[in-house]
Amino acid sequence: MNLGNCLVMNMIFANHAHLFPKVIKETGDLTSLLKFMDETEIDRAVCFAPFADRMKEAGIDENQNEWLAREIKGNDRLIGFGTIDFDGNIEDETERIASLGLKGIKLHPPYQEFRIDGEKAFRVYAKAEELGLFISFHSGMHWHRLRDNNVLLFDEVAWNFPRLKFSLEHIGGYHFFKDALAVMCNNSRNEEGTVFAGWTTVRNRYGNTAWALSDEQLETVILQTGEDRSIFGIDFPYCKADDVRWDIERIRRLNISEDCKEKILGKTLSSVLLP
Repeated sequence: MNLGNCLVMNMIFANHAHLFPKVIKETGDLTSLLKFMDETEIDRAVCFAPFADRMKEAGIDENQNEWLAREIKGNDRLIGFGTIDFDGNIEDETERIASLGLKGIKLHPPYQEFRIDGEKAFRVYAKAEELGLFISFHSGMHWHRLRDNNVLLFDEVAWNFPRLKFSLEHIGGYHFFKDALAVMCNNSRNEEGTVFAGWTTVRNRYGNTAWALSDEQLETVILQTGEDRSIFGIDFPYCKADDVRWDIERIRRLNISEDCKEKILGKTLSSVLLP
C-alpha cells in the first residue's frame, strides 16, 4: 500500500507515537501500538525512537535509532522519527537518522534540557534542514525552566532555518497557545519551511488541564493559519484509546470544512512526509 501524496478518503495517518522496547515500557512496544491503532481505527502512524537516556537506563547498548529502524522494518503502517543524544556527535546522529530511512526527528527541549535557540540545538536544525528531515517539537510547559523552552523561541528556529519544516506539538498547551499561534502566523508567508500545529493531547474532555484547548482555539488555528498547517497526533502510549477516539470525533464535529478535517487527520502529514 503506497499512500504517497494521495491519502485514501477517510484514512487516518497520525503523528506522535512513542515506541519503546518492552523492557522499558510494557504497554509501549510494537505489538501494543498496532493494537492501539486497530482500536482507534488509525491506518498509519509516525512513531518516535526512545530518547537515548531511556535506553541506557534499561541497560540496552543498541543505538535508539537503529533499534527503531529495525523494529518497524517492513511494516508499511509505520513511519519512523529518530531522536538525538545531545551528549553524542550531533551531526553524525542526524546523518544516521536519515541514512536509516527515518523521516524526521522528535525533540523535547524541557525533557532533554536544551535551549531551543542554543548552539547544540542549532546544529541539529542545520543538519535536519540540509537532509530534509521534519522535526516534531514538544511545545509548552514540562517542568523545566521556562526561559530555555519559551515557545516564542521557535520563531528563531523558523527565521534562522527557513527551509526547515517542523511541528509545535500540543500547540503550546493551555499556557502558551497564543505564543505558538503567534509563531505560526509570523512565519505563514514562508512556503519552503513551514511551522505546523501539532494537534496532540489538546483534548478538553476533562476541563482546563495543562494541555487542553477549546474548540474555539482549534478553529482559530485554522482561521488564522489555513487548512494545510495542522497535524493530528496521538501521544501513544500516554493516552487511552477511548480518549484518542474522542479526539478524532471532536475534529469531525468542529466548524471547519470536511476537506480540512481530512487534512488534519492525515492528508497534510502525508504530503509533508511522503511527497
